[in-house]
Amino acid sequence: MTNTSTTSPTLQSEAETTVHLLDNWFDAIEFGLRERVREFIQAMIESELETALARPRYGRRPSADVQNGDGPKGLCGHRHGHRSRSLMGTFGRVEIAVPRARLESAAGKTTEWKSSALRAYQRRTKQADSLIASAYLAGTNTRRVRRARSLAARSAKIR
Repeated sequence: MTNTSTTSPTLQSEAETTVHLLDNWFDAIEFGLRERVREFIQAMIESELETALARPRYGRRPSADVQNGDGPKGLCGHRHGHRSRSLMGTFGRVEIAVPRARLESAAGKTTEWKSSALRAYQRRTKQADSLIASAYLAGTNTRRVRRARSLAARSAKIR
């Protein structure tokens, strides 16, 4: 029987091995690390809110504090859900759930609770910003930085 293929057998075997290299793209260590980072950031922000409300997540404030209005800083309030935020750091892009809450002051006004650890409109950590700035100052142009960021984002989504 004759071989009617136009490509040589060595080229076919190289193409097959290239396909198999990309099959094992998932890295369990990276995935586990990102999950731990997500859990750590969310726990840090939750504990910050617990401190502001002076009670744990499903805990109630003692009735004496509510009647007298003297609790820590004279504040009381309530939680109302979470919002999703995306944060890029040296660890990669992570989707986190930031808790929301309303705080009532002693004067009777309510304000939205804001985390001091995660600034408003913050999308990157300070370390990631400094890495981008140092790469730019070292001579990397903005197209290369944008391409590197998009590749990092794609690799984080592949999982």
